[in-house]
Amino acid sequence: MSTPALLVRDLEFRWPGDDSFCLRLPNLAVNRKNSLFLYGPSGCGKSTLLNLIGGVLVPQAGHIELLDQPFSQLSASRRDAFRADHLGFIFQQFNLIPYLSVLDNVLLPCRFSAQRAKRVGEPEAEARRLLAALDLDPALLGRPAAELSVGQQQRVAAARALIGQPEILIADEPTSALDAERQAAFVELLLSEARRAGSAVVFVSHDLRLATHFDHSLALAP
Repeated sequence: MSTPALLVRDLEFRWPGDDSFCLRLPNLAVNRKNSLFLYGPSGCGKSTLLNLIGGVLVPQAGHIELLDQPFSQLSASRRDAFRADHLGFIFQQFNLIPYLSVLDNVLLPCRFSAQRAKRVGEPEAEARRLLAALDLDPALLGRPAAELSVGQQQRVAAARALIGQPEILIADEPTSALDAERQAAFVELLLSEARRAGSAVVFVSHDLRLATHFDHSLALAP
């Protein structure tokens, strides 16, 4: 039996100066190629957990393991390198480089990671395929990201996260600016491409209606 893509045990985190923990999570496991929907009210620690999984933050206690690696115990430089090679992120505000073209934004992970570039062979062809699969008009590929609508930027951010077949895909409320119908359509496109890449997915949202699209769901208590 294969080990989980993500394993969390006895996790505790609090911000400097705070007396109480903002996040306590005794156990969490996400198997490879599975999808997890995390939900809960504002302030329950959803984004904090994603930053801990991504190695941006380090817990005061507990253990985070990614792809059999003791991720939370690695040095900052090794976490950065591991993240570039194996994790894809879709941020709530998308975090596209505004002056770069759509195509150049999507290609960034392959320029930071030789492993991701090698997995796809022809990064530009794969970028174009992903953008088409995510229903972005090909006429927009040369346009600066700052000129796109919110829905278009969302698709570019998803393609950037997916390129290079990352083993783990993390999404932090990327559908919050869309209406319910567009949310559901985007989630289905995203999960279809994640399954094609073999990625485990951790998707955070406050909108419980989206939970039915995922293999598993977990509520984070405030």
